[in-house]
Amino acid sequence: METKQRILKLVPAIRMALSGNGLRNGRFLPLEDMKKEDVEKLGDESKPGYAMLEGDDEEILQQAGRCNSSVNQVYIKGLGLFILGERRSGISGKIIAITGGAMGYGEGIARELFNDGATIILLDINEEAGRIVQEDLNSLGKSNPSLFVKANVTNFESMQEAVFKTVLAFGGLDVMISNAGVLKAGGIEEMDEDSFDFVTSVNYKGYFNCVKAATPVMKAQNKQQPANFGDIIQINSKSGLQGSKKNFAYAGGKFAGIGLTQSFALELMPERIKVNAVCPGNFFEGPLWSDPEKGLFVQYLKAGKVAGAKTVDDVKRHYESLVPAGRGCRVNDVVKAIKYIIDQEYETGQAIPVTGGQTMLN
Repeated sequence: METKQRILKLVPAIRMALSGNGLRNGRFLPLEDMKKEDVEKLGDESKPGYAMLEGDDEEILQQAGRCNSSVNQVYIKGLGLFILGERRSGISGKIIAITGGAMGYGEGIARELFNDGATIILLDINEEAGRIVQEDLNSLGKSNPSLFVKANVTNFESMQEAVFKTVLAFGGLDVMISNAGVLKAGGIEEMDEDSFDFVTSVNYKGYFNCVKAATPVMKAQNKQQPANFGDIIQINSKSGLQGSKKNFAYAGGKFAGIGLTQSFALELMPERIKVNAVCPGNFFEGPLWSDPEKGLFVQYLKAGKVAGAKTVDDVKRHYESLVPAGRGCRVNDVVKAIKYIIDQEYETGQAIPVTGGQTMLN
């Protein structure tokens, strides 16, 4: 565990120390995972672009800071080998992890940011769906990679391990998008305690676990590169801005998520970690709403949330009529807000509505 914690903080810091202008991704190979014959070659400093760093962590970082721009392989004596890639800028230089990245909003966000050149880590409990998305993205022939890591946002150790695997695969983490969410509709007399706990654990505690796992890596990076910012973004909901009838478990957790966003923002901005939320309107085209068995249209019809509705289409038409823009929120609408947040260095602690005018800030 001590070695893992050291890698989580030291490798991202070295990444930044060697980045110069722009960002660099890289692969870190711990000694324990390397072949014996490869380990025996690590002391050869005559190779071009190679450097060996040794000493305590502060000495190692000082040595990294003195390396010239041609260095792309760094042996951290006794710990492992860090192989760095080319320099990139903008979104294409970012390492972005997305929870709930195997489907719905998460998958859509992942696909759009990947197409913009970002390195994408899909974090999801659904291994089959996650690997399909990973393979699909990597089959596009782009130079930026995608990786699936099975992760359970309700468990901190699972999230910490996911961040560790991200650091091994790419050398750091620039953006954590806390997107994983669940919804179970029902009034106070219908909702049982287990259902309430489940929704709260994923939507509220899951966000906390994301922030707690990502923060040490981002702090380590920013300490080495004062101009750098990390971003933590919660995909919240318009239900985090306005109460929702017979949907209190979901809305309550989302309201609480904005409280976390504001509080984390106050704590972490001095470390140049921005924390913001995006509050989308209803994503009618996604599985959360349109799944024929478990979707919200079906749930709301059964719960009697829409007076007079007899079919799923009746429920859908009702919700579309509530949006001044005349349609549901789409993935691209959300991605535009995410890009704004990442680009804007002076924005933290905000909950940005993307609702087609249905819900507005007071």
